[in-house]
Amino acid sequence: MAAVSSRSQFFARLILAALVFCVPAMPVISQQPPVRSPSDTVREFYKAMREKRFREAFALSIYRPAIDPLKPQEFEDLRPDFEKMAAILPDQVNLGGEQISGDLATVFVKVKEGDKPEQLEPVPLILIDGQWIVGDRENQAVVKKAGKQFFFNTRVDIHHSEVQEMLTRVSLAELLYSQQHEGRFGDLATLISLGLLPKDLEGTASTGYRFRVNAPDGGKSWNAAAEPAQYGRTGKLSFYLDAAGVRSGDTGGKPLTPAKN
Repeated sequence: MAAVSSRSQFFARLILAALVFCVPAMPVISQQPPVRSPSDTVREFYKAMREKRFREAFALSIYRPAIDPLKPQEFEDLRPDFEKMAAILPDQVNLGGEQISGDLATVFVKVKEGDKPEQLEPVPLILIDGQWIVGDRENQAVVKKAGKQFFFNTRVDIHHSEVQEMLTRVSLAELLYSQQHEGRFGDLATLISLGLLPKDLEGTASTGYRFRVNAPDGGKSWNAAAEPAQYGRTGKLSFYLDAAGVRSGDTGGKPLTPAKN
């Protein structure tokens, strides 16, 4: 599912660009190891994520207030999202230096995508209670305010955007199908069988939404709808699409119809 995958990777990179981890700060005495440098904390974060030690990793970031209050089942609910983040991480993290100014730092990570030239991507850090963590104070305040709802809210926002994009694909698929079938339209199963829509629309695992595409009256017209698989967890808005465009609204997870818009 190209659109969903692209946006998920984009979100994952935004998250990863705001996270770095280090050991808890300790008094500076000869028996204790020194606090990790910004560069060392970047390496440690990537290592923890690749090894899927998600709670340990996130607990040492500006996202700690979003992780610590999670109950075991809530954490497991979010695990697939964390695993998607880990899946796109490089096996080796190559750094291009760091800059430190007071309690702020920037580590430059070398990023190479496909055939594009290698680029340096800045990762911001802040010094809190003697330890470096990635992120800025503005986002730190946002996370603290949202608490354990932060990752759930972020997931919901992403799913809403992804559903909008997918419904645009549905509209284009119906246009293409009608051009090839004398003005008739196809339902979801038909459009999927022809490769006009991704097969994962048959389930909810990758989208968090239940999609329906209908072609009533023998395909003389069409409409589509999408509702969250878990209201409040995978989405809050219900969507309805026909030739007039997309409508959306919070119906508590129930289907949205034009009459309710």
